Amino acid sequence: MRIEIGRCGPERSGNGGWTAGLLASHLRGAATVSLRRPPPLGTELTVAVEGGAARLHDGADLVAEATVVDTGELGTVDPVDVDTAVAAEPAYRGLLSHPFPRCFVCGPERMVGDGLCLRPGPTAGGRTACTWVPHPAFADDDGTLDPAYVWAALDCPGGWTADLAGRPMVLGRMSAAVERRARVGERLVVVGQHLDTSGRKTRTATSLYDADGQVVGRAAQLWLGVDPLAFGDRA
Repeated sequence: MRIEIGRCGPERSGNGGWTAGLLASHLRGAATVSLRRPPPLGTELTVAVEGGAARLHDGADLVAEATVVDTGELGTVDPVDVDTAVAAEPAYRGLLSHPFPRCFVCGPERMVGDGLCLRPGPTAGGRTACTWVPHPAFADDDGTLDPAYVWAALDCPGGWTADLAGRPMVLGRMSAAVERRARVGERLVVVGQHLDTSGRKTRTATSLYDADGQVVGRAAQLWLGVDPLAFGDRA
């Protein structure tokens, strides 16, 4: 398994949601992925699958491990309509200050088709919301996207429910269930919910909906506060 250089979160390590989704694809159904160290970019990594677990190694170093999880353990964040999500996007805090501006999912320095370019702005109830229209550059031959893209889209909107600009965090653990692949050109809505913060740990939840209000994916995350300079990004 290889994490392409462009699929970064912090500039020198893999995006957490994308990495988690790639590893989870080696299991069937919903999964919990724990990231043990920053995922290296552009490096051949080894995946070992045994029973209901998959482990990702960089040589002898454990990078991440995934286990099967009961989908009943994952709830959903209440949806918002497309208009509400669009209205939230201009207030996305990452447009003014972003600890990881090259992030594949939400980095303001990425272009559409080069990144997902999500702009999760604040909305009612301690939530974030934004739209996502999957780009053809990411599609398979049938016009759908690998499920890892849904994992990625479910990642950052959770982090931005907290003060991610003033208190940088990286993903430590993510559990997700993907109901179906995203399709090129459809307009989807991602909603994030802050659950709690204790010390350097923050828990969030996210859901991805289609235009008809049907769930495409749902997730829960554990975030860890970090020094962005330790990850090679700008302050």
